[in-house]
Order: sequence, then C-alpha cells, then structure tokens
Amino acid sequence: MTPQLHAVTLVVNMPITKIDALDAIAFAADGNVEDAGTARPRVWLAPHAWAEVEIPKFADPPPFAIDVYSDTSGAIAWAQARRLHAALERFGWTVHPPVAGAR
Repeated sequence: MTPQLHAVTLVVNMPITKIDALDAIAFAADGNVEDAGTARPRVWLAPHAWAEVEIPKFADPPPFAIDVYSDTSGAIAWAQARRLHAALERFGWTVHPPVAGAR
C-alpha cells in the first residue's frame, strides 16, 4: 500500500527553468536539490516535507507550480508551504497563496 501524500501547491507566474526554480527553492530553504537530473528532483524543506516543481509542458507560458508534500500530515505540508511562500516573497517572487490538495 502506498502512503498518502499530503500536498499544498504554490503558484508562481514567472518564466524560469525547472532547475533554476529548484535552485532558488533550495537557497530559500537553506538546502540542496536532491536527485537533480532525474524525473523527480526535490528539495527537502524539513523532515517529512519536500518541494517539487512542475513546469508547463510544450513551452506553455507560466505559471508554474511548486508542490510541497508531506508523507506524514497535511499540517506539516501547510506549515512548510507557508514558510516557503514567505521566503520566496522575501526574494521578490510573487507567489499565489497556498492551495491544498492530496495525492
């Protein structure tokens, strides 16, 4: 049985590559990009919480999504999404408020 992932999405309306977005998230979270060069690179934000970036396909214009996941609880996903949202806005990014989901 696959554990449920709790997800919170941040939407950013700016042109950027996936790796540049991941690097910025890693910088904001004082972390590193893990599994770079794979299909599912991520940045760990806290124990049991990480961020992944979804860039539009086929050269579609922005926005792009930052999905914050937790394999433990929705509360952890929300807390880390709010923390990342604030950090990215301090860097001058315009980030839409978090939106909850589950996967």
